[in-house]
Amino acid sequence: MNLTKPFKDYCKKNNLEINYNQINLIEKLNIFYSANFNKSLFKKIFSKKDSKPGFYLQGDVGVGKTMILNFFYDNFDHSKQRFHFNEFMISFHDFVFKNKKNKKENVIDKFVKKLKKYRLIYFDEFQVTNIVDAMILGNLFKKIFDKNIKVLFSSNIKINDLYKDGLQREQFLPFIKTMKNTCYQEKLNIEEDYRKTHNSNQRFIYPLNEKTNFKVNKYFRKLTKDKTLKEKILTIKGRKFLIKNYYDGILKFDFKDLCAKNVGAEDYIKIAKFTKFMIIENIPNFNNDNSNQQQRFITLIDIFYEKNIPLMLTSQLSLDSLGSSFDLRQAFKRTISRIHELSSLNHIYL
Repeated sequence: MNLTKPFKDYCKKNNLEINYNQINLIEKLNIFYSANFNKSLFKKIFSKKDSKPGFYLQGDVGVGKTMILNFFYDNFDHSKQRFHFNEFMISFHDFVFKNKKNKKENVIDKFVKKLKKYRLIYFDEFQVTNIVDAMILGNLFKKIFDKNIKVLFSSNIKINDLYKDGLQREQFLPFIKTMKNTCYQEKLNIEEDYRKTHNSNQRFIYPLNEKTNFKVNKYFRKLTKDKTLKEKILTIKGRKFLIKNYYDGILKFDFKDLCAKNVGAEDYIKIAKFTKFMIIENIPNFNNDNSNQQQRFITLIDIFYEKNIPLMLTSQLSLDSLGSSFDLRQAFKRTISRIHELSSLNHIYL
């Protein structure tokens, strides 16, 4: 599989700029493929020590990491699976809970056996944000690589900086060592954020006043015309989550109901299953005092971006004027970039 020419053709067909750095990256992916899936060719050119089962792509927000890895993934004709990392870890924790009474076999070994059917798995926008996941990942991914499963990662964060400043980070260092030993590390260097330059965020409405409130309500009435208002109750692991403004997949929330309460990734994933379009009102300015709310908002946008759900949002400030807590500055750049796309008129609900 040589993807250089097909990628150039793909760019021309979709009126995308053909960037030298992206072409160079495609050629690195060709090497990754040869090393793992066409070893006879690889042996002619490289030594065995150059072969690694992981490909870790790091770069700033909106530079085309996902587009390139998606292109590779779509052209990969063996068994494969793409995972949202939050969903993957939730499925792991659920598996552990269901198998906690079975002590005959190591639960991580048992979980990884389920992944053996895939020759390639792919994690887009990989990140580690909580101590529970951090303590597990070293052993989990060592087992994945031991089973000869190949893995693609995209991330805004260098391997060395994963879970930086996290609690008990010293216990996370074996995972970093595993990743560095088993992954090709590449960086996509492009200055432009394509999401910002190719999308105008017409559905991020500011400031908060009567005029903008009227605009949002008018848009909401248009979307919900001929639809019936229902209260919808979702059950997530025994917990109830009430959606008051539910019109056959059209939802409207105040920010506090989504991000200022004890909700998280599992709730957002469940909500996304019933969402075709969402309005989120009253996005606050973020700082160190509301960092927990900001982290939930980052997780929410990551999940809705993965599920390709268009949004309308309101705030007192423009999107690019929103502040951030100190620790979440880098992650929030990704959130801002993704909102540019999800709130663009190029990204519409039909």
